[in-house]
Amino acid sequence: MGPDPTLAEFQRQIERIYYEKDAARGLAATFMWFVEEVGELARALQRGNRQEIEEEFHDVLAWLSTLASIAGVELAEAMEKYELGCPKCGQTPCRCG
Repeated sequence: MGPDPTLAEFQRQIERIYYEKDAARGLAATFMWFVEEVGELARALQRGNRQEIEEEFHDVLAWLSTLASIAGVELAEAMEKYELGCPKCGQTPCRCG
């Protein structure tokens, strides 16, 4: 990956590192690992330690990426969904009720 990787490049890198192991574990078990990481992020946010918060965001993104890969979802498509603003109202910032 270059100095400023795209989301698709990041997803491919996580696949190279973890896909075989995570796919063998399966979608449900991998989702449980993801949820555990989200819980660790919640605890880090409560404690307010900046370094810990950053590390947990990194872990959550990696686990979300591997989960998406196992499910056959391209995370970069989320960028397209939101590039014109809120998908419901079309505004930036969102003006939904």
